[in-house]
Amino acid sequence: MELTITGINAATSPNLHIWDWRVAMYLFLGGLSAGLAVMSSILNVRKGGSLASDERAAFTAQILVPVVLSIGMIFIFLDLERKLNVFWLYLTFQPLSPMSWGSWGLLVFYPVSILFAIAAIPEGNRHRLLFRQLIELSEWLQQYRLHLAAANFATGIFIGIYTGVLLSSFVARPLWNSAVLPVLFLCSALSAGAAMMIMIAGQKKVKLFFTKIDIWLIISEMTLLPLFFYGQYTSSYAHRESIMPFFIFNHQYFWYALAIMLLLIILPAALVIKVLEIKEEHGDTLTPEALFKMNLSAIIVLLGGLIIRFSFVYAGQLSHL
Repeated sequence: MELTITGINAATSPNLHIWDWRVAMYLFLGGLSAGLAVMSSILNVRKGGSLASDERAAFTAQILVPVVLSIGMIFIFLDLERKLNVFWLYLTFQPLSPMSWGSWGLLVFYPVSILFAIAAIPEGNRHRLLFRQLIELSEWLQQYRLHLAAANFATGIFIGIYTGVLLSSFVARPLWNSAVLPVLFLCSALSAGAAMMIMIAGQKKVKLFFTKIDIWLIISEMTLLPLFFYGQYTSSYAHRESIMPFFIFNHQYFWYALAIMLLLIILPAALVIKVLEIKEEHGDTLTPEALFKMNLSAIIVLLGGLIIRFSFVYAGQLSHL
């Protein structure tokens, strides 16, 4: 008896590599680090830097940028089947390859974020640096703080967009192949960065400032998500079929439909809480209740960004031309 297997999946076709949770985590953490970089730059230049005065988030947030990105890079490195390909990747530059642009962009993003983190360290905290050379470097970089903030902002925007471009360049995956996806991922990354700033900021005015920014970013996400699905639905048959897992409530696509349902709850809930936060009358210091609501809404936003990355990475691999 002859048995022919025609199914194409990771089990029947071992050479077919599936992007799993490690890629989704890389995209989320890469977006979070990009959003943090942008928000840290805004904090340090807002009102001539006066908003960052005596604010711990002005330098702790920037220190987290390369740390968060490094954790994300560990996930993507673990996903690589041939680890040495990383070395060969940096021996060439392919102008038409989004992955090549992103890889070299990351190579620029790292030193810029680290230099800006060193420059952002307040004078009163520089003595905590382990080496005298680092203290001198921090003092010297202080005069270029605005230039580094601008470079940090620009590279953060680039990395935030790249996490979406990396997926949208796959023509064979109709769900990913959308011009709206990079913009959606950028807004999600910036919103996650603003949420993280709210959590680590110490001063009330800084928390409320980033709460206001996050409100507009959440509104942008809530606008872009329907536009993305509308664009897919009105495109080709393959693009229309690619979004069906999000709207078919059966056992096979349950998690994708659940992801959309959660986003329909999470994003409006976070928006309502944040609007109430800025309308509420606060004293000189925030009450424990107000702090709890701010941290809760920030966690909800981060959860929404995580759901978007995971659902799109997995659902995109179900779609095909």
